[in-house]
Amino acid sequence: MRTYPDPPYYVVVFTSRRTPGDNGYSDSAARLDEIAAQQPGYLGHDSARSSPELGITVSYWKDEESISAWKRHIEHTPIRNRGRAEWYETYEVHVAKVERSYFFERDQLDTLPVDG
Repeated sequence: MRTYPDPPYYVVVFTSRRTPGDNGYSDSAARLDEIAAQQPGYLGHDSARSSPELGITVSYWKDEESISAWKRHIEHTPIRNRGRAEWYETYEVHVAKVERSYFFERDQLDTLPVDG
């Protein structure tokens, strides 16, 4: 499991409903993943898709300045504009500061204290 730095850090939650068909979406999404990973302040991302239409991507960032710089990136802007024109029926973006973070890992159950 990937670990992130101790909070605080920021998340960008992108929830979208896609239009039918790929129409170049997969290639552009892969390119955005590649260039986002090279941006200062980028910490990683997680994605889930419950159907061909509905998807959620959460990207993790060091600070708000890093998020703003990514939004203005020279390759991000035209791909975002193409998304509005061709790939998305709707999308929402939420930016939040992570104050607390924790995780569970099944393999570690034997080492956790037992309540009682």
